Amino acid sequence: MSLLDVSIVAVALPSMQRGLETSPGGVQWVVSGYALTFGLALVPAGRLGDAFGRRRMFLTALALFVLFSAAAGAAPTIEWLAAARLAQGLAAGMLAPQNSALIQNLFSGDERGRAFGLFGATVGISTATGPIVGGAILGLFGEAEGWRWIFFVNLPIGIVALVLATRLIPSVPGAGEGHRGIDWVGVGLLGGAVLAVLLPLVQAESGGLGRLWWLFVLGAALGGAFVLWERRVVRRGAEPLLDVRLITSTPGYAWGAALGAVYFVGFSGVWIVLAQFFQSGLGYTPLRSGLTVAPFALGSAFSAAWGGRLVERHGRRLTVFGLVVVIAGFGTAAVLLRTLDPSVVGWAIAPAMLLAGIGGGFVISPNLTMTLRAVPVRMAGSAGGALQTGQRIGATIGTAALPGVFYAVLAASGQDYRTAIASTLAVTLVVLLVVLAIAVADLRAGRGRHGHPGEPQYHLQYD
Repeated sequence: MSLLDVSIVAVALPSMQRGLETSPGGVQWVVSGYALTFGLALVPAGRLGDAFGRRRMFLTALALFVLFSAAAGAAPTIEWLAAARLAQGLAAGMLAPQNSALIQNLFSGDERGRAFGLFGATVGISTATGPIVGGAILGLFGEAEGWRWIFFVNLPIGIVALVLATRLIPSVPGAGEGHRGIDWVGVGLLGGAVLAVLLPLVQAESGGLGRLWWLFVLGAALGGAFVLWERRVVRRGAEPLLDVRLITSTPGYAWGAALGAVYFVGFSGVWIVLAQFFQSGLGYTPLRSGLTVAPFALGSAFSAAWGGRLVERHGRRLTVFGLVVVIAGFGTAAVLLRTLDPSVVGWAIAPAMLLAGIGGGFVISPNLTMTLRAVPVRMAGSAGGALQTGQRIGATIGTAALPGVFYAVLAASGQDYRTAIASTLAVTLVVLLVVLAIAVADLRAGRGRHGHPGEPQYHLQYD
């Protein structure tokens, strides 16, 4: 639910605008506000889960998410809806790091790889199928009030999830015990840094990059201050918000975090661009547009679950293979979209999208497993939160940059949609080549081959 709500709302923005009688700038915050508070909450919520118990945080965040979904669906004005979405994003950000931390707690070895495989499949499916689900809901309930059901549908699902979570998620031994307080100065510094980076990006369509560019400088300064402060907290023997030794001393963590962040630049933005191409360029309905890219979600679901079983045997080689397959799939799709007749291109790209999806499933979940495998369990929440914060920042950059490229080429080419989509996918391929370079560098460094016979086993200990 929490990841679907990043992308599902995009297809309903026109009907929201008409239903609430507001401007495009008003409905922009329905998407960008959610992404903003989602990213802000991840690391602090992960640390709170480490300190006060992950099961407790999971149930609290899930209940809040359902409550704010109901508030969004019942919104009488755009101001009410924007406020509900900000609160909903905060709850989603509280929920997300508990998932990876609970997997760290409850599973080990091959079982952990399989669990992360299912988790990665969920990430891939929910990101790629948002437009499909949104289009289906609008088609079922009508465009006038159908946007409200995009939020209301979370209620029955969330209530069932709450009941199941209460019964099935155990209280993790040791979680929430012996914590030495929350590093609130660190929370403020990191929150300010993430806000300064994300705010210009989420406002990109309304000129945020031009008006708020100086926030990037402020974000870099706050980020540097955060690192210095966290080192000071560690030297004093207190509990940091995010132990920076995770990045400098934990095998594979820095490489995996960088890989995930850059991958999401291309992975998240491409779906918005494809939706614009099929709906505005070819006149597809939202549902038909979503179904056109459904083969990616199907391929990703299959390979992510399978990849979770293979990661212990193949390590980072699996990610390298997956990236090569993703590049081949998207490269083929770019050629087909540029050259084929629009009347047949929708179904003709299905094999290429399926191929890209299969490759994508071998990227997200194996990367999660390898990035977090050497992280001490007591830091699992904050480490998972930091990893997902990087992915959220990457996704926000992608959703701002790739549509920007698409519309720039569209204007320069005299509204040639085929040239615009091919050019944008070419940019996506460049991003994926950078990700491939990171994966190969990690593989050559030896960190991706963890778990093979004769190779070092990492068991990092923190005092």
